[in-house]
Amino acid sequence: MQHGFVIDHRKCIGCHACTVACKSENHVPVGSFRTWVKYTEIGTFPQVRRHFAVLRCNQCTNAPCVTICPVRALEKRPDGIVDLDKDACIGCKACMQACPYDAIYLNEDTGGAEKCHFCAHRIEQGLKPACEVVCPTEAIVSGDLHDPDSPASRLRRAAPAVARRPEQNTGPNVWYLGMDEVSLRPGRAAEPPTWLWSDRRMPPPPAPHGALHAVPNARTVLGVDHPRHWGWRVEAYLVTKGIAAGAGMLAPFAAHLGLGGAALAWLPETLALVGTLVTCVLLIADLKRPHLFFRLLTRPNTRSWLVKGGWVLTAFLAAAAGALGARLLGLDGAAAALRWSLLPLGAATAGYTAFLFAQCEGRDLWQHWRLLLPHLLVQAVALGGAFLLLAAPSAALAQVVAFAAVLHLVCVALEKAARHETDNARHAAALLWVVPAWPGAAVPAATVSTVFVLAAATGLLLGAWAGVLSVGLALAAAAALTAGTFAWERAYVRAGQMPPLS
Repeated sequence: MQHGFVIDHRKCIGCHACTVACKSENHVPVGSFRTWVKYTEIGTFPQVRRHFAVLRCNQCTNAPCVTICPVRALEKRPDGIVDLDKDACIGCKACMQACPYDAIYLNEDTGGAEKCHFCAHRIEQGLKPACEVVCPTEAIVSGDLHDPDSPASRLRRAAPAVARRPEQNTGPNVWYLGMDEVSLRPGRAAEPPTWLWSDRRMPPPPAPHGALHAVPNARTVLGVDHPRHWGWRVEAYLVTKGIAAGAGMLAPFAAHLGLGGAALAWLPETLALVGTLVTCVLLIADLKRPHLFFRLLTRPNTRSWLVKGGWVLTAFLAAAAGALGARLLGLDGAAAALRWSLLPLGAATAGYTAFLFAQCEGRDLWQHWRLLLPHLLVQAVALGGAFLLLAAPSAALAQVVAFAAVLHLVCVALEKAARHETDNARHAAALLWVVPAWPGAAVPAATVSTVFVLAAATGLLLGAWAGVLSVGLALAAAAALTAGTFAWERAYVRAGQMPPLS
């Protein structure tokens, strides 16, 4: 069984009755929507036609929001409805990144995610969804799409029907009849700075020349703005996690890289431990319900890379703490063995985010895990090595850090040159070089990143070759690499969220 909708846009008059009924039935807060109507105008005066698009959750067969939710707050019911347990949600906002349809919103009053649940409470009583009941032209038809005799299935067979963003392979179960393609494909129409009857909550993202196959004389004049939910905490988490993971990966080779004395014995594990703890604090602080973070342990969804990443961080943290504890107790053999375990665990700590981002089906830029994974690894080596260099400004370690920084720049260049298959990915890739370094800045964050990382790599190489390495140079290099990496993460995280999904 699979409940779904067929929406006949040959009948839709854009009256918003479905939106109002949905908000009333489900107590949707002001400014948020489970169902909304987008207006797209195509043509030039006097030959202009307005097209309506009723947008909502697609009750996906392969729902990515269900896969990524770390606490099983989302579920695919036996009747095909994708339901959400508002009380179980911890407010991590990952489901909003995974949804390719902008169908999940954050209730700012409760801190939990919410979405269309097909009016499941009505379905269970044998009633139709509120939007269908109220539609004055009967343009909205629900039913079991697996039943060939249901009204929805018969209507779908009556005329060619299309779905939104089928390239995401989510198996959407909302089908449209008579829908103009421009309305279905976000970004094909220009977006004005204001809506038809109101100001916009957020300005439209820029559309760099050549990034999209825009349709001439097409404008989206009414829609819903969706905020970008992952910001500076996620960007900072990528940096602090990189410092910790890089220090752990380099720990077994510390003596060969010039560390000695107390620094050799304590510093790699200390950096790994402190960096991981700061990372965990940032992750918990980014939750809208941070007091419920323990549910990652009590009701984990083992398919989610948020949960798998939590396991990796826990193992890495335990190994670093165990090595320090063994060293403190004089158990040097155990400490050495645990130090070697930091190499694979550090690589896993640095790299698991590539698979987490790949689960974010709504962000096509983040889907290239084969490029992101090595990028995260070399980034971690550069960051962790730069902080180790503060205690041992050796030529060998400086060259390792500089080489990793150069590889980071190579990965950035490959990201820019990569072939992107979807409009969403092409738009986001172009925006990588548009995201400002800070709010209101005229210079792009990616440019700042390149300058800082290149300066750090150049300074370290020259210092190593000239034999003039010092703590001051190491400090400048560590600061430049940290700032440059953070600037790149700002560009990457924000650009991925900027293209419209609806």
